[in-house]
Amino acid sequence: MSDLPRKAVTRTAKLAALPLGFAGRTALGLGKRIGGRPAELIAAELQQRTAEQLFATLGQLKGGAMKLGQALSVFESALPEQIAGPYRAALTKLQEAAPPLPSKSVHAALAERLGEDWRDLFEKFDDQPAAAASIGQVHRAVWHDGREVAVKVQYPGAGEALLSDLTQLGRFARLLGPLIPGMDIKPLIAELRDRVSEELDYELEARAQDAHASEFAGDADVTVPAVVHQSDQVLVTEWLEGVPLSEVIADGTPEQRDRAGQLLARFLFSGAARTGLLHADPHPGNFRLITGDHPDGPPEKWRLGVLDFGTVDRLPQGLPPEIGTALRLTLDGEAEAVHELLRGEGFVKPEIELEPGAVLDYLLPIIEPAQVEEFTFTRSWLRAQATRIADPRSPAYQLARQLNLPPAYLLIHRVTMSTIGVLCQLGATVRLREEMEAWVPGFAAVDESREAPA
Repeated sequence: MSDLPRKAVTRTAKLAALPLGFAGRTALGLGKRIGGRPAELIAAELQQRTAEQLFATLGQLKGGAMKLGQALSVFESALPEQIAGPYRAALTKLQEAAPPLPSKSVHAALAERLGEDWRDLFEKFDDQPAAAASIGQVHRAVWHDGREVAVKVQYPGAGEALLSDLTQLGRFARLLGPLIPGMDIKPLIAELRDRVSEELDYELEARAQDAHASEFAGDADVTVPAVVHQSDQVLVTEWLEGVPLSEVIADGTPEQRDRAGQLLARFLFSGAARTGLLHADPHPGNFRLITGDHPDGPPEKWRLGVLDFGTVDRLPQGLPPEIGTALRLTLDGEAEAVHELLRGEGFVKPEIELEPGAVLDYLLPIIEPAQVEEFTFTRSWLRAQATRIADPRSPAYQLARQLNLPPAYLLIHRVTMSTIGVLCQLGATVRLREEMEAWVPGFAAVDESREAPA
């Protein structure tokens, strides 16, 4: 395969072929139906081909196209089952791998960024990439001091490719909308574009990862590999051995799924509280389950390994206390107080008039996992939520159209929804309320009000 395509005209042509391909296959299906083939068989065949084209295009282009694919992949649980099947395998592939750059391109990039004698920094360097992501790929190596390391090399031209891709994808976001019912793809693409400059800056990523590695050093539940070396467009960190979360999603036992889900929820809420940073790329490719010296041992001893800190939300005081307070008031049925708080934070614009009780009815099903001691996240539950909000006949649909998502909450919202998507992929039973009581400011008062002596 050639290097990452950098010319805008080349990448635009590939991306533009996606909706054209979708339309062409629809016409082909119509012809086959006229010819007498069963509609169900034709639909399945067309969906499979669409999934294959989606992966091939997004994976080869890398850049913003692949980043969108990764963002969408965590929401596949919301798809109706008859549609999800053909897309699930193709989208999940984007979480762990993509077609690699050739070795000569990697060597050239390392020579340019680390110097012609770059090999002297390593005792061993594996030319075969261990993982490929949206703007770079990772190689396994041995640092000159004997430590096993991961070497993250940014693709040449990644910045230009990201901006070009996301601009082009934004133009036909409407055509991708049916992939995820109830979700507006265009704001997601706009937000991804806003984060490009930060993700391209490996110095910022090194700082964020170092902050997490220091805070979670010796932690019983979460581990983050330390930063070893950072230079322009190259980041070297300690190697993290573990079971990819995608494998647990595919083949894990119920006990393994539950442990992985609990750790994921714990990191979602505790990370921001402990570091002032929110890890903002929670797709399964960025997590490992650390089994220690006993890979077949009890899952309750597993730890969560966290990778890729290229995108973070800076929250010096942790999650805004308004989030926890709004959730607590919702669970307590305080409709007027919830409405007032949401209006004050900008979720309800001044010119919009909403019935407080209707707002409560809209929110309660979404926060069902926080109402009980433990909750089993399932694809069917998420599909039901997506359908409720996406159905134009539903009151939830009408109310959702009147709500606003303030810029300060954009990334928090996406991270939370993405994490819920992964929990549903796991089918994990999680004590979510326990984590929220421990780490979300303003939320713990739920139990205080309910358990106070009469």
